[in-house]
Amino acid sequence: MGAVQSEIKFSEEKLKKVQEIISRYPEGRQKSALLPILHLAQREFDGWLSVPVMDYVATLLNIKPIEVYEVATFYTMFNLKPVGKCLIEFCRTGPCMHNRADQIIEYTEKKLGIKVGETTVDNKFSLKAVECLGACGYAPMAQIGKFYYEHLTEEKMDKIIARLGQEDFNPDNKYEI
Repeated sequence: MGAVQSEIKFSEEKLKKVQEIISRYPEGRQKSALLPILHLAQREFDGWLSVPVMDYVATLLNIKPIEVYEVATFYTMFNLKPVGKCLIEFCRTGPCMHNRADQIIEYTEKKLGIKVGETTVDNKFSLKAVECLGACGYAPMAQIGKFYYEHLTEEKMDKIIARLGQEDFNPDNKYEI
């Protein structure tokens, strides 16, 4: 017997936020609210956007589900499968790669025993490779939560993994490494 899936629905507080976001746009242009509402949904529903969550967003905006899928699959900032509590998003564009990002990514994969696109069995870490994060002067770098970790080295990755792998890790906090 399978687990019963709970209904996909924002809390009353989040629904008010959704309505506030939609109200920023002219009548009939509610689709313009899609990006901020997808961000809200990803935070609210375990850090990723399942098909039922995307369908729910479509109903809130009175748009077709395919319109939500197109946007969610285009941007790397949206996760389409479950991710670990600590999602490490490595920049892999020119300046970062020139400054050894590929070696830092490979080192981190070996250290955690996973590849980019995977999550550790304890659900603590996920690795993702993304396009330019706009911090070229601090290469190589990664985004964890909403914060940048810059001038990465193998030693810094060891410290990041040790600190952010602790039970009290909160992706909304910046940690000094």
